[in-house]
Amino acid sequence: MYEPSRHVMTFDVAGFQFWDGATVVGSIQAGDELELVPEPDNPHDPEAVALRWRGTKLGYVPASQNHLVALLAHFGHGDVLECRVIKADPKLDPWDQVTAAVYVRDAR
Repeated sequence: MYEPSRHVMTFDVAGFQFWDGATVVGSIQAGDELELVPEPDNPHDPEAVALRWRGTKLGYVPASQNHLVALLAHFGHGDVLECRVIKADPKLDPWDQVTAAVYVRDAR
């Protein structure tokens, strides 16, 4: 049976309240793709992976879940992953406004 992708993890965007998400959260919709941007020089976490929506930095994959994404990106395989918005609700507290999920793309 064909599966377009396989779910790996789901999380609320970490640090959302500290970046530019508030300026775009009203436009973000479930299903939108988020760009996974590794930040190996991040002084707080060498495995940090930022999340961008149409160029706007929203925050990060939580540190407790970023290891696989950072590892694959480090070894040149980051393109096997995709990240999509599961929920975006500007009425919630900032740290709960955007929920995302990471998937492994099916290359068959």
